[in-house]
Amino acid sequence: MSERVEIASAEADPPSERDRWLPRPSLRFIPVWRRNFRVWRRLIWPSLLGHFGEPVLYLLAFGYGLGALIGDLDSGMPYIVFIASGIVCSSAMFTSSFEALYSAYTRMETQQTWAAMLGAPLSVDDIVLGEAVWAASKSLLSAGAIGIVAVALGILSLPGMLLALPVVFLAALAFASMALIITALSPSYDFFLYYFTLVLTPMLLLSGVFFPIEQLPALIAGLAYLLPLAHMVELVRPLAVGEGLAPGALLHLVVPLGYIAAAFTVASYLFRRRLIR
Repeated sequence: MSERVEIASAEADPPSERDRWLPRPSLRFIPVWRRNFRVWRRLIWPSLLGHFGEPVLYLLAFGYGLGALIGDLDSGMPYIVFIASGIVCSSAMFTSSFEALYSAYTRMETQQTWAAMLGAPLSVDDIVLGEAVWAASKSLLSAGAIGIVAVALGILSLPGMLLALPVVFLAALAFASMALIITALSPSYDFFLYYFTLVLTPMLLLSGVFFPIEQLPALIAGLAYLLPLAHMVELVRPLAVGEGLAPGALLHLVVPLGYIAAAFTVASYLFRRRLIR
């Protein structure tokens, strides 16, 4: 960042080790979220067109095209139902990650929006939380658009999709927090390609979006369950088709929560180190 925010500390005592590491966000993250929403409203129609156009293409290509070749899975679930619920999850992951990478970096580095925000009574933790929640909120639009198309085509259940949206938001918050760590470390936009290639793409391929995780070798399947997307898929798929909560739902919820706590703590620390001196 070309211009670091200089903050003269008025505190007589240096911060404790705990204060240096642990984030202390407040409800002042809401104005950050609202500011991003108001900017996004200017682009609402092209954005919504993209959210609806892409899922239709995915469902046609993977659902009706590939699904016609595969038919039903061993579980008896039609492949188009399987892939539609998986695409809901993957779309939320990519939408929240993209927003927390490229858009957040633009606001922080190129537009210097974060520097202006720090002139207001906002902390770095407030801004980071506002960005994470905003990215998760945008992922609801993407996942919701796919859900609307799938429900209209009779593929997914409307009540089930409504029940799945809170899970989508929770998992998207984990993805956004993870992406913000990369944004805090990034010297340029090119740096994000490593994250997409080395983290997001393997997670997409191994987490049960396109085929059941049980098809993988046991070791790789075990590693897949260390990733948040696998747990999101395990929760969202049965909900979206109207089967209710999956067995072991509590564990599937705990993993994304752990990712949120750990990733947000690390991201906040890195942003404080980058923006404040």
